[in-house]
Amino acid sequence: MKLYTIGFAGKSARRFFGLLEENKVSKVVDIRLRPSGQLAGFTKKDDLEYFLDRLLKCEYVHIPALAPTQEIMDSYRKAKDWNAYVKAFEDLMDQRAIPLAVETDLVVDGACLLCSEEKPERCHRRLVAERIKLEHPEVEVIHLV
Repeated sequence: MKLYTIGFAGKSARRFFGLLEENKVSKVVDIRLRPSGQLAGFTKKDDLEYFLDRLLKCEYVHIPALAPTQEIMDSYRKAKDWNAYVKAFEDLMDQRAIPLAVETDLVVDGACLLCSEEKPERCHRRLVAERIKLEHPEVEVIHLV
């Protein structure tokens, strides 16, 4: 079973949708805190849901429980301490019982976690994917960049 991750930053719409299509992504799981923010461009929630359905016949779901809190985000932006961010976000996932609380939306072959960061190394989507893999070792995590 494959679980993909993707960030939209630094990608054109052609590249973004092309990666999803090439990898036969069946469901995009939006894990952003604010999926309708002005910086989201072509990935604003309502537009993205429309494009995914029309272009790829792909399902869309937004799961805010998989996003960091605004406080965690603000703290990271201020201190730039990745280790503190990871600890805070891991603690939050523990409190929210992730992934068990949202498994039905995540443990689907071809699902793809969506966030904004261009690369997964310093993004919470990687942390969510790793947490899912701990619970489901059969899952292969693939980062689309």
